[in-house]
Amino acid sequence: MSEVARLRALEVSGLLHPNAPAVTAVPFREGGFFLAQDKVQVKYEMLRVQAVEEWDVSAAAAVHGYSRSAFYLVKAAFEAQGMAGLLDGKPGRRGPVKVTEGIVAFIRAAPKGTSGAVLADGIEQVFGVLLHRRTVERIQRP
Repeated sequence: MSEVARLRALEVSGLLHPNAPAVTAVPFREGGFFLAQDKVQVKYEMLRVQAVEEWDVSAAAAVHGYSRSAFYLVKAAFEAQGMAGLLDGKPGRRGPVKVTEGIVAFIRAAPKGTSGAVLADGIEQVFGVLLHRRTVERIQRP
């Protein structure tokens, strides 16, 4: 794969290193297999030089374009998930969603034209869940 095609694939996948110019580690300066724009490869190499070559954490992070605190986040993700941990987490909600099937049924069963604020109050009384009126209105839409 050419470097141009590889860069394009990294960009499409959202895997471009956010600070590629800051990557000064020797293998990445030489090019070829090592590509400073490849975020996953840079993270892996950063962890490798610290663990295998016993680099200082600050030094390993710095030459790979990351901060010391970012190093520890990358390391924890790698230890927890392996290679998949080197990918960025999915954006969006991580906690439980308050809107259950019962709440959706309650909203959809309400008479047409009932305001989101009135339904939100009803949901709080019946289910004990506090929802914003706009959340309720989005669910009301077919």
